[in-house]
Amino acid sequence: MSTLAHAAHDSVTMLRRNLKHAIRYPSVGFGSAMTPILMLLLFVYAFGDSIGAGLPGGGGRDAYVNYLTPGVIVMGVAAGSMSTSIAICSDMTEGIVNRFRTMNITRSSFMTGHVVGSVIQTMVCAVLVVGVALAVGFRSGASPLEWLAAAGLLTAVAFAVTWLSAALGLISKTVESASNKPLLVQFLPFLGSAFVPAGSMSPGLRWFAENQPFTPMTETLRGLLTGTEIGDNGWISLSWCAGIALAGYLWSRSLFNSTTKR
Repeated sequence: MSTLAHAAHDSVTMLRRNLKHAIRYPSVGFGSAMTPILMLLLFVYAFGDSIGAGLPGGGGRDAYVNYLTPGVIVMGVAAGSMSTSIAICSDMTEGIVNRFRTMNITRSSFMTGHVVGSVIQTMVCAVLVVGVALAVGFRSGASPLEWLAAAGLLTAVAFAVTWLSAALGLISKTVESASNKPLLVQFLPFLGSAFVPAGSMSPGLRWFAENQPFTPMTETLRGLLTGTEIGDNGWISLSWCAGIALAGYLWSRSLFNSTTKR
């Protein structure tokens, strides 16, 4: 068996292990979907009429559901990163990695299995969020190709954020701290255009909202699902995803290699 085939086989084994853990303990993975779902319900039913009336063209609650849903979906994808940080920190602190080191297992397969498994769980959670959004009134005129492009964008976002979360799990000393470190990433969409247009914010906050990564991601998804203008947001989103994924991968690899050499 070639080196590449051996690495792929080990990565699939680690992926199967992580998916079995996710099925056995669904509270961690699916618990990440509860935050965006609760935010969706809160903002739609508590603030939907007032915020919707302030949107361009008005429209009330129905218009606000269509505006809010893409931002909540992106928030849900970001929230899915927490399970990666917790799972990796748990493996590192409970000694299972030391057992793997005694086996003929490719070193990279440990991280690959965690990241790919987390992306799959995150996309399942995103489907749940979309289902709830449809139940509360979200309506999309997107074509099948646009839905496919939206799924591709969310997968890229999940992949990038998961690699960053993996690094946060590696620098955490306890599972509790691993669950807290990704909180900034999870709630960064709040400071973007997920809940209200960036143009309605104060100048300082507006500048931050327009130049942080989750705003172009949200606007791209919103354009794909609701037909609003995407502009440059598409390639900006993919650039952010590529940069975050590369930085998270290099950071994670460096941390994992230095930790397992001790």
